[in-house]
Amino acid sequence: MLLDVVHVEPLPEYKLSLEFENQEKRVFDVTPYLEMGVFRQLKDKNIFSRAFIDGGTVMWPGEIDIAPETLYDRSIPLSN
Repeated sequence: MLLDVVHVEPLPEYKLSLEFENQEKRVFDVTPYLEMGVFRQLKDKNIFSRAFIDGGTVMWPGEIDIAPETLYDRSIPLSN
């Protein structure tokens, strides 16, 4: 199932608070990606904190993005 991200909020420790189109809220840890290719740029917290939504996924300046299915499959549900 492919769900679009409708809201993102950068959190401390390189985590993202995400809300998907089905109203599910989840937390995604970007840390494992910080040593890979273009994602190294996200170690700069000023860049990391500029996450935004475009085309149903999370993006950063410089056309850095993570596929929405990865964000969903590798995130954990946020308990209320």
